[in-house]
Amino acid sequence: MQQKIHPITKDLVLIGGGHSHALVLRMLGMNPLPGLRITLISDTSHTPYSGMLPGHVAGFYNFDQTHIDLRNLAQFAQVQFYLDQAIGLDLAKNQVICADHPPVSFDYLSLDIGSTPATISVSGATEYAIPAKPVPRFLHRWNQLLEEVVQNPSKLIKISIVGGGAGGVELALNMHSHLHRLLKQAKVPGENLQINLFHSGAKLLPSHNPWVSKRLTKILLSRGIKLNLNSRVGEVLADRIICESGLNIPSDYTFWVTQASAPDWLKASGLTTDSQGFVLVKDTLQSVSHPHIFAAGDIATMENYQRPKAGVFAVRQGKPLYNNLCHIFLGEELENYVPQKRYLGLIGTGDQQAIASWGNFGWQSPWLWRWKDKIDRKFMDLFAKLPAMEIKEQKNVKADASPSPMYCAGCGAKVGSNTLKKVLQRLEVQENPDVVMGMQTPDDAAVVRVPTGKLMIHTLDYFPALVSDPYIFGQIATNHCLSDIFAMGAIPQTALAMATISHGTPAKVEETLFQLLSGAMKILAESNTTLVGGHTTEGEELVFGLACNGLAQPEKLLPKSGMEPGQVLILTKALGTGTLFAAKMHNQVKGRWLDGAIESMLLSNQSAARIFLEQEATALTDVTGFGLLGHLLEMVETSRVRVRLNLETIPVLAGALHTLGTGYTSSLHPHNALSSHYEVNISEVNKSAKYQLLFDPQTSGGLLGAVPAEKASNCLRALRAAGYGQSEIIGEVLPGGGDKAVEIH
Repeated sequence: MQQKIHPITKDLVLIGGGHSHALVLRMLGMNPLPGLRITLISDTSHTPYSGMLPGHVAGFYNFDQTHIDLRNLAQFAQVQFYLDQAIGLDLAKNQVICADHPPVSFDYLSLDIGSTPATISVSGATEYAIPAKPVPRFLHRWNQLLEEVVQNPSKLIKISIVGGGAGGVELALNMHSHLHRLLKQAKVPGENLQINLFHSGAKLLPSHNPWVSKRLTKILLSRGIKLNLNSRVGEVLADRIICESGLNIPSDYTFWVTQASAPDWLKASGLTTDSQGFVLVKDTLQSVSHPHIFAAGDIATMENYQRPKAGVFAVRQGKPLYNNLCHIFLGEELENYVPQKRYLGLIGTGDQQAIASWGNFGWQSPWLWRWKDKIDRKFMDLFAKLPAMEIKEQKNVKADASPSPMYCAGCGAKVGSNTLKKVLQRLEVQENPDVVMGMQTPDDAAVVRVPTGKLMIHTLDYFPALVSDPYIFGQIATNHCLSDIFAMGAIPQTALAMATISHGTPAKVEETLFQLLSGAMKILAESNTTLVGGHTTEGEELVFGLACNGLAQPEKLLPKSGMEPGQVLILTKALGTGTLFAAKMHNQVKGRWLDGAIESMLLSNQSAARIFLEQEATALTDVTGFGLLGHLLEMVETSRVRVRLNLETIPVLAGALHTLGTGYTSSLHPHNALSSHYEVNISEVNKSAKYQLLFDPQTSGGLLGAVPAEKASNCLRALRAAGYGQSEIIGEVLPGGGDKAVEIH
């Protein structure tokens, strides 16, 4: 019996991975909505949890304990994840404008992008201050500062923090705690640390009760943190802060923790905002001007309730936001959300104690820290320990009431001609004088002119999507498909596309195909390759590939059989995509590891191939499905030489050794490992996780080239300068002889 298929009928796009959206994604993973395609757009794959961030600054928690892995969460929720920054909205077309993607269409939209400190009105703040948000940028600078202190603890540290609210005070205390501990370990006097806190008002934490303000003021002074009250900052320079009063304080690091602000593009889009630019929403969390758009967390202002920009409200809005997103998709009545009037503020003091602030009540105790720690860890466990998927039908009755269409593998599998025509009209096709008949003059087949005296190279690859972003997948797949041509010293000329698109309404199929082909066309254009046609079908999953051809001068052709004794082997990319994506299937890989793998796969081999040719390489191959050792053996056997590999210098993608060590390997890995009988000293290396990487199949892997030893340094230098930063010399070519072709040391 044919499996029931739920075609895509609507698109929900979530911008931002804030607390509300994280909870929404978790609930969607446990109770999906058939027919609703969901896309998460975030400029980071790890979103920080505000409740534990001060403790992370103090050094009490590590990165993973304080960040939600959005890639894992998106995979659990069966959501497309786009690592990109939203920079605008086109509400006439219902599209999100991104920094690096084509416009992303939506039927429903939800915003949870947080806020940033306002710095625009202060001269020099944008150039020299370090805002507390976005958190990834702040943590990058903070970690740089910590590293500088570790490397040179005797250097005087001059830090300024602008903002005397709870955020600024808590940051000052936790920064002091961590830095003071580092100086103490290095036996450096505490006087080497100078922290100034600037506040425009007469007392700190003006929104809290007097006891809390006085208590924290006393703690700050006892730690040697200098308070500058009634000191409005007028200018920020690279090495100092100048207040409107004339106060001039030297500062090497200025951190900005002032009143929250919103990005300008929200108001410019036409959404109704409050006076500060935050999205104004109804009690249902819908935009007051655009009911198909929702907002939650700091970026939203409820028109009927005035509440501070605090993480507790973003957490509380998660469940009502999820409910109303379900309701609007199912055509049901939406629910009102009523925020609490007061909330408990727990302010960490950097010494594993906390101060509670509740109305006129205040209290300090180590017990409060332990209680806060327990609450925070429980919240983060929701995302670190994702439950098994539990599909419940009650949410899906209305959306699933009509019978799902039955798709055949013949006529019904082909994408409709109108849909295809619309996509082609939206794409910019690379022009090529050698293309006589192609996409712009469609016929039964493309007609391409072959220049006299050149050899034509043909290659074909086709595989399922390994990432949920069709635009990125289109780029990765195209890089992979073109690599065989680059590896042979050829120049790509034309390509035919093959795509299987998930079932959906014509508009949804069009959107997926457009995103996919836009990614492919980006890479094809960079290599001056023309897409001349292709074939599309509909199926249960996204699959894409290209049949490519290229041209080569006979004397410049680089076969695998050209290795010569005395040469060295250079590898241009790190290994590990196979094991990382095998672990991804089980949600056992960190998002930042996948970020690194994807960044590597998005790097074209075109420039690397040119550099190898310039440095007189005589043999070249791309490292893909057979793994490094499998492709190397193809070169060794046809060249009739031996090779000595240096296991230590082989570059490895971050996280790959961990996932291999925990048993996650690609399905092709065991077959690739059969080639181990060619090695000499297997008993010495076979227990090493890095040894196992030799059999790891790569997607859009690097090039492996044999170059003269005297050219190796120049070749490596040129590769790294061209963006192949992980390039390494990994071995040498020896004269042939004996049964074993490869020595591994």
